[in-house]
Amino acid sequence: MTMTDQQTKPNAMKEKILTMLQMQDAINRKVDRDWRDRGFAWYRAIWTECAEMLDHYGWKWWKHQEPDMAQVRLEIVDIWHFALSAQLLAGDTPETAATHILAGLTHPAEEIDFRAAIELMAENAIRTRGANISIFAAMMGSAGMSFDDLYKTYVGKNVLNFFRQDYGYKQGTYVKTWHGREDNEHLAEILAELDVDAPGFDKQVYERLAAAYPG
Repeated sequence: MTMTDQQTKPNAMKEKILTMLQMQDAINRKVDRDWRDRGFAWYRAIWTECAEMLDHYGWKWWKHQEPDMAQVRLEIVDIWHFALSAQLLAGDTPETAATHILAGLTHPAEEIDFRAAIELMAENAIRTRGANISIFAAMMGSAGMSFDDLYKTYVGKNVLNFFRQDYGYKQGTYVKTWHGREDNEHLAEILAELDVDAPGFDKQVYERLAAAYPG
């Protein structure tokens, strides 16, 4: 089984991967324009997000737990932000990084239990201080998430991250909960109503967020 969706051929996938790499570089520069020279521990962000995702999925045998798959998929997308950053630093060019990412997504590691896939992703990140895309693809597949799901949610979350920075996230003035719901929930509602392939999709998401935000 590969991560290539029937409707998403390799060439189209690569174009979307390049778009995500460009968007990731942009948000990283928004936070710190010299991010490439800072030596940020992207691998550490990956394994800590893996631990958070495992909590959302559930692992405690001594209590009843129901997997929160909506939150699990958001955590997968958060991990993808850090994986893209690591790949940008590892590749000579975005084109090189995109080629490597495409190979990993279309040739996932052997499919295993989702909890085990999370642990394998975390273990590999700690051991290599990097991001293994084949393991990520296996983890994503175990969660029932397609490449198109990843792309749409990534673009939305990237726009939300830009929105947060513009409205004071780094200064501590951003309000994460509006009208009784977290911004991630508002984002999910907006994404459900928009076409990811429509021109200006990212701008539409930003405008909808701005219209809903009370600040």
